[in-house]
Amino acid sequence: MIPNITRGSRMAGLMVYLASTDSDKTKNAHTDPHLVAGDAAVMSWYDDGVLDNADALAIAKHLDQPRKLFGVSVQIRDFAWDATKKQRVHVGYKDATVWHCSLSLRAEEGALTDQQWGDIANDFVDAMGFTAASGKAQCRWAAINHGTSENGNHHIHIAVSLVREDGTKASTHGDYKRAQQTCRELEAKYGLEQLSSVHATRGYDRAEKATAARDEREMHRASLARKVRASASASATEGEFVRRARNTGILLRPRYAKNTTDVIVGYSVAERPKPGEKPVWFGGGTLASDLTLGALRQGWMDSPHTATEAAAEWNAAARNKRTVSRTGPEKATPSPQVWVEYTRNATALAEQLRSIPLDDHATWAKAARDVSGAFAAWSHRLEPTPGPLAATAAELSRTAQLRAPREHGRPVALPSIAGTAMLFLAASSKNKTAAQAALMVQLANMAHAIYQMHQQSGRTREAERIRAVVATQLKPFAGTMPRPATVGGPAPAPAPERGRERNAVELGLRGMAPIRPGSAVPATAIPAKTPTRTGRDSGPVLDR
Repeated sequence: MIPNITRGSRMAGLMVYLASTDSDKTKNAHTDPHLVAGDAAVMSWYDDGVLDNADALAIAKHLDQPRKLFGVSVQIRDFAWDATKKQRVHVGYKDATVWHCSLSLRAEEGALTDQQWGDIANDFVDAMGFTAASGKAQCRWAAINHGTSENGNHHIHIAVSLVREDGTKASTHGDYKRAQQTCRELEAKYGLEQLSSVHATRGYDRAEKATAARDEREMHRASLARKVRASASASATEGEFVRRARNTGILLRPRYAKNTTDVIVGYSVAERPKPGEKPVWFGGGTLASDLTLGALRQGWMDSPHTATEAAAEWNAAARNKRTVSRTGPEKATPSPQVWVEYTRNATALAEQLRSIPLDDHATWAKAARDVSGAFAAWSHRLEPTPGPLAATAAELSRTAQLRAPREHGRPVALPSIAGTAMLFLAASSKNKTAAQAALMVQLANMAHAIYQMHQQSGRTREAERIRAVVATQLKPFAGTMPRPATVGGPAPAPAPERGRERNAVELGLRGMAPIRPGSAVPATAIPAKTPTRTGRDSGPVLDR
């Protein structure tokens, strides 16, 4: 269940909007707006019949009465864009007496009954401290259900007046975080799909989706995120990242610190526009929380020399000039031994993930970021249009994004596979090779470990999404790969000739199953032990 909080000053305007059935005046068509919960007075006056404009105004008047009676104003800081400073600046305060929150289900969850929504709404406002359950005078509130959004999400809207019955103001301190935590608790209580309170992704607005559908293309934010992620994962320094990102064909520009031309504090990217069109720019943080420049820099070497080199490359990108370096690592062709080295590193990482505690979110996010970057790089090299590699990269990238990165510690040291993305980007041919197949075996093992981490943590949504993309897209793709090359051991005996299906099954068994029988991760931070096989493994993608 997803909460979305907004603040405003016009209760009547909000209620009229929520009760409207005019599709020209609402973001989503409201078919039968009706009350499912509210304070005692509201619920004694109205039943579950469809609300009209007069009902909406009457409810708004009731909710707004304490504010008018006591003459209380609840204000928040107001900001405006300063074109000179190129940033939002504080310009005063504005009234924000109206607290509004929508609670939405994923489309796949279907719909709840009015009774269920009513119980959820009552528990939610109790937990948020807006009712007498807080030990204070209650706030007046109402919850309206108007069906399913255009994206298929069944949801309700909760409107609260922040002036309590006795004229005191309700506190909204930390309401965003508290709403998320409350939703996690209500998901468990009411048997809803339990979403993650740790990992989060950026959503797409209606205009982006409509434009992409009209042009019959992938959304720019998705393609840009994949190219940036691939370039960042393949790079050892910031300057190398700038060059690799430009080599993918995207436009790149830096954001400088105030009054400087050599201190880069952020960046924006854009797909190259068609002739006559302007580029649409996206900041790194709007692509994904782990793609901000600050987050990316944590994975690169840092020294005065690399900083100077990076500034020169950023300046060249800003002026759309040729890259400064002509002989960077991105120009080199990796030797076969490098493929062997990174396959061994990937094997070691896949093995070590078994001993990572479930609540070490920073380490799991780092591992997911590396694996996602490898798939993103391979997709860029191999897929003219987004396919199974792109889908797998996108799904794993969700785990790489933490809702509050500063609340988590630093990831533990793990075998590095950062250069795996470099290998895929540097592949001299788009043909699939046995070395790629061997590396894919270990990448799939890591995807499986991440799947089980979510599954054992109770994050069924994340686990199911990974299982679905690997089972329906990545596993069929594995069937087209050649027989994996053996790393660090004798060559395997030739497989019976059963055509491509035999290869698909073999790589599916080797690459999609856990590294050893049993769980991919322990419940607590104890040394990993080899368990005794007692039955079939319940891996996410293994069809035996």
